[in-house]
Amino acid sequence: MNHVAILRKDWGFLEKILSGNLLSHPPTPKASDGHSKASARQRKTIESRWYKNKYRPWDAIKKEDVIYFKNSGELICIKATVKKVIQYSQLNPIRIKQILSTYGRNIGIEKNDMPKFYKILAYKKYCVLIFLKNPQKIKPFQINKKGFGAMASWIVIENVNNIKL
Repeated sequence: MNHVAILRKDWGFLEKILSGNLLSHPPTPKASDGHSKASARQRKTIESRWYKNKYRPWDAIKKEDVIYFKNSGELICIKATVKKVIQYSQLNPIRIKQILSTYGRNIGIEKNDMPKFYKILAYKKYCVLIFLKNPQKIKPFQINKKGFGAMASWIVIENVNNIKL
């Protein structure tokens, strides 16, 4: 099965899928303004989806599926294979804080951004953690989202070539 994950550009997660260091490496030095450089301290190895209700990819993604990534309004430019999936339900603020503490850096959230993301996610009820392997840059292409909803942020399709323009 193929999936298209549409990301918020302002969160900067797409670039972290390919760039940055793996967590076993020491963090990169901070820029002169005291903030982390755009190259990221770590590579994003987990895609996460947080919801108040069950939406895709809940129960629709499994090991060895392929995810194509794009920022909203841009072309698909990265693909990765699913290594593992963990789903959480009946979440509460305490459990969400635990998930962020355990997986936040691998999701691509910088330590100084954790409070901001906790505030955004604190009252979600469902979480899907999708562990990524073999991320690679691909020749950019556009898709036709017709029939999936203008606001769809996740598309499940048998073959991405069926919606490729």
